[in-house]
Amino acid sequence: MPSPALCVGSLESAQSTRPRLALADIVREHRQAYEAKHAPAPTERAVLDAIERCRTAALGGHVDVCRVCGHQRPSYNSCHDRHCPTCPAVAQAKWIAGRLERVLPTHYFHVVFTLPAELRGVAHANPAVVYDLLFRCASETLLELGRDPKRLGGQMGVTAVLHTWTQKLAYHPHVHCIVTGGALSDDGERWLSARDNYLFPIPVMRALFRGKMLDCLRRAHARGELRVRDAPGFHAVLAGLHRKDWVAYCKRPFGGPEHVIRYLGQYTHRVALSNHRLVAIDRNRRTVTFRTKTGERVTLDGVAFLARWINHVLPPRFVKIRHFGLMSAAHATTRLEVARERLGAGEQPAAPTADDAVNPSLRTAKWREIVELLTGIDLGACPACGSHELERHPLPRVVPEPRGPPRAA
Repeated sequence: MPSPALCVGSLESAQSTRPRLALADIVREHRQAYEAKHAPAPTERAVLDAIERCRTAALGGHVDVCRVCGHQRPSYNSCHDRHCPTCPAVAQAKWIAGRLERVLPTHYFHVVFTLPAELRGVAHANPAVVYDLLFRCASETLLELGRDPKRLGGQMGVTAVLHTWTQKLAYHPHVHCIVTGGALSDDGERWLSARDNYLFPIPVMRALFRGKMLDCLRRAHARGELRVRDAPGFHAVLAGLHRKDWVAYCKRPFGGPEHVIRYLGQYTHRVALSNHRLVAIDRNRRTVTFRTKTGERVTLDGVAFLARWINHVLPPRFVKIRHFGLMSAAHATTRLEVARERLGAGEQPAAPTADDAVNPSLRTAKWREIVELLTGIDLGACPACGSHELERHPLPRVVPEPRGPPRAA
């Protein structure tokens, strides 16, 4: 019997990769008190449901049995929710596998555009509108500067990812952009390369992004798309922001083109807080402790922790990874391929065949290799003896009891 295809979410089925504390534990411990105090929206409830049930019998699963040594490895299915810290690794590997086929053999820059603190309240009240404008203005800033004949004079490629958090889970909307270190001329005849260590002047990027964002916010409010409590106060804030230096950050990632995609892959499927950063739950004091990437420990009341974390739940169907210019879908088989020819990329990976679509093992081979590269774990091997002779058997799904309404505070 051939080895079955890998199921999505089985990355963390290996016990060695599981942290001792997970966000799901905090949700189970503090959710009832949080809902009694904050009354979450249906979208937020759905996210909490998904995280609470992820990797449990409520979603069913399977057990892998090694035919060589008899070792059994049970694995419950993942929730597939993009906010869940347990699930993103496989989706990240699939994304990297797909983007590797589109990477251009040139240098790249990492650019970050940040929404100023004065606009965070408006963003929190109108997330879909403001996040869309953040993507639009950041990408237009880069593409417009790239088209400037005094700079590059052509069309660049941009991939942008939205993040809304700081290391301490504070609300801080910003976009990470990976930008090609050059542009394709309008006639498609030349690749116009930027310098290795310089893209555009930071003050120019800041000013252009600031002007575009403020203008778009005014127009959105005039069309009735933005909800603000105090319209005169809102326009006064916008007027004051014209005199403030906005934050824009630019550096060149190290490594070759393929490393750039893996570099961006660190950002694409990252969630507000990984399970590995959780330190402890104090059930007596009702607190949660987590650490920042720099090692600082932060302790919050459990309800306050969930309230802070839930701020980073995205609107339904909101697309948090977007491609512009040469990287947009409209140019994937046209101008992007012309740019590749001008850069002398050579042969490209073969397109998926009909056999790939039929055979799940072939279809997942590439991203399985990337998961192994990222984690050092061979997902298709027995953790006891290393054999690839595994048989998969389903586990029954246990339907949880219906959740009652939260108790009054």
